[in-house]
Amino acid sequence: MFYNIVCGLHLIARAKVQHFFDMRKLNLLFFAKINKYLHNSDFCCTFVAKFVIMAKILIIDDERGIRNTLREILADEGHEVEVAENGKQGLEMAQAKAYDLIFSDIKMPEMDGMEVLKALNEPTPSLPEGKEIESLEAPIVMISGHGDVETAVQALKMGAYDFLLKPLDLNRILITTKNALESKDLKQETKQLRKKISAKGPQMVGESAAIMRVREIIDKVAPTEARVLITGPNGTGKEVVAHLIHENSARANGPMVEVNCAAIPSELIESELFGHMKGSFTGAVKDRAGKFEQADGGTLFLDEIGDMSLAAQTKVLRALQENEITRVGSDKAIKVNVRVLAATNKNLANEIKEGNFREDLFHRLNVIPIAVPALNDRLEDIPLLVAYFTEQICAEQGIAPKTFDEAAIKALQSKQWTGNIRQLRNVVERLIILAGPKITKEDVEAYA
Repeated sequence: MFYNIVCGLHLIARAKVQHFFDMRKLNLLFFAKINKYLHNSDFCCTFVAKFVIMAKILIIDDERGIRNTLREILADEGHEVEVAENGKQGLEMAQAKAYDLIFSDIKMPEMDGMEVLKALNEPTPSLPEGKEIESLEAPIVMISGHGDVETAVQALKMGAYDFLLKPLDLNRILITTKNALESKDLKQETKQLRKKISAKGPQMVGESAAIMRVREIIDKVAPTEARVLITGPNGTGKEVVAHLIHENSARANGPMVEVNCAAIPSELIESELFGHMKGSFTGAVKDRAGKFEQADGGTLFLDEIGDMSLAAQTKVLRALQENEITRVGSDKAIKVNVRVLAATNKNLANEIKEGNFREDLFHRLNVIPIAVPALNDRLEDIPLLVAYFTEQICAEQGIAPKTFDEAAIKALQSKQWTGNIRQLRNVVERLIILAGPKITKEDVEAYA
């Protein structure tokens, strides 16, 4: 009798679940039919997409029953589902085709699920020719019938999105699938936004030999953890170089914190860099983290480091040597993981001779030197720079796009640019505001 009751409850639950799936199918059929009668089919497709998430899902499991059950559940949800009978086959399928979500059993012959997970999350997996790495960004959900906390934690550390235990729970499967697909979409949107922000951010414009050498060094040094000392006159774009190094490094997802050492009074520079404790000096009303702590896990850009006081230089040297700092008014060391980029318009070799800069700090910072050329040394880049600034400024000012004639460009190239790129941008902005739709040589002579 008890057995019959349990079976009856099971059938009722299955009936409810089946009713739910049939309603989903009915909705899909309804929208497909109505699409034939709607003049604007794009509207209908968009409307359907709001309610139904069509995803490509791969199931890797050596148990036929688990494979078939999962496939039926996810197919009834409207997803396109493929299966693999073992880890080796699953890995080959995942590397050959882009999936939105992968379910993988852990205990399998030939190659277990943890090996599959590791292979899929390797930084540079071997891919067929023409295959893009983005195809392996699918969330991976691990399945196990012998689960324990240690195995689950290990799987999550290795990059798994979630960990499910057998016997599989229907609601858990549906919720995990929904959340995993939403997580993937969110990551893709974030990546696209970062690309847009990066495109609008600092850019190095130019094709001269001098600027190409700088680009080459940036490409080589950015992926490393090496410290970089950026030198060059004011207005050449040293901060642009620093941003490009950060954006192309492994720390791009971390913070980039900038400190203008020349703009901070010498008595406050230590507090600014290393933080302070409440009551450590007049005005210290609460504990405050310094720039080193704020940049933890990212990049710290010390601009105009040649103007830093000797006392602060000593503490910066210690921070670079030991990867730890101490707040003003405290004796507790705080570990920090920071990549330091520094810039200066001064000749640090002369500053060392005059006793204004520590030689040991110079050698700590000057692992990779990058000398940014003055604009007078790359006059051939002026046409590209003018075009770039014109588009940028017209958009900012809400002005109809303007053009520079050839004589105007040559007039700009004949000038001496003591203020470098910054001065050129100011001149271009002045010409756009004051001159007519087409900027001429006479405009340059009048306003530049």
